Amino acid sequence: MQQLIDQEVDRFSVRQRSFHVFDEASSIQAGNVRRWLMRGQNFIVEWVEAATAGQTVTAESEHETLVLLPEVGGAIQQAGKPAVHAAAGAICIVPPGPYSVTLEQAGRCCVIASSRSDVDMNDTVNAPAYADPDPRIVPVGTPYRRHTGQGEIQVLQLDEIKAPADKPRLKMFQTETLSINWVAYEGPRTRSQLSPHSHAHHEQGSLAIKGNYKHHLRVKWGNNANLWQDDEHCAAPSPSLLVVPVNLIHTTEGVGNDAHILVDIFSPPRADFIAKGWIYNAGDYTLDK
Repeated sequence: MQQLIDQEVDRFSVRQRSFHVFDEASSIQAGNVRRWLMRGQNFIVEWVEAATAGQTVTAESEHETLVLLPEVGGAIQQAGKPAVHAAAGAICIVPPGPYSVTLEQAGRCCVIASSRSDVDMNDTVNAPAYADPDPRIVPVGTPYRRHTGQGEIQVLQLDEIKAPADKPRLKMFQTETLSINWVAYEGPRTRSQLSPHSHAHHEQGSLAIKGNYKHHLRVKWGNNANLWQDDEHCAAPSPSLLVVPVNLIHTTEGVGNDAHILVDIFSPPRADFIAKGWIYNAGDYTLDK
């Protein structure tokens, strides 16, 4: 009991991470479609696997959402508007409101949102972790405002977009309330060039889409030994999602000779990345303060 009290009052404490391999977690089955829902404090991830072509999933949010189509193309349909086609290897930014995604072939897609009006957050596989919100996490706050292509679905083909010169493995994107890092590389990550770090005011979701990984997690030792935790080296096959809490030192190592795709998720958008010019479509948005 004393340890729980210490964790509540110590601003340097670290909550337990959330991690699930989707194939081992509970899913929602509807016909030939399986869905997994997992959350952070400010975001929700829906992973979808369709066993046959032509399967449709629906989503609704008060803010823009991201639809990731890493392997198969699909059509996104909003009410009263023509369907928008996206080829495999696309990231789609969908305006607020309800919509559907119909996959052209059997395959996988992902919907990332800061909120979902059509989802009960108690249905997420890690819902108990958020029974008590972490007050240190910066809230979504005032959304960014899109000033180009407002109200339109934007389709961004990843192979047509260059990574920042100083971040060659990363392609970064934002919406009104989210930002993501699309991290892709071939073969194992160089073990002498890992990047352990922590965040004081936000969580990070790390969504493994392709390849195998090892998440290295460490809690910094403070004066209160009751708050210490053992290091963890968490094997993470794809698809899986790790949610990194405030103050947890973390870095992710791609292992094996296969291709790797990992997506880091943040909400609100990373203002520091925007300021450094790393986010590809940051020029489409303004933050009204």
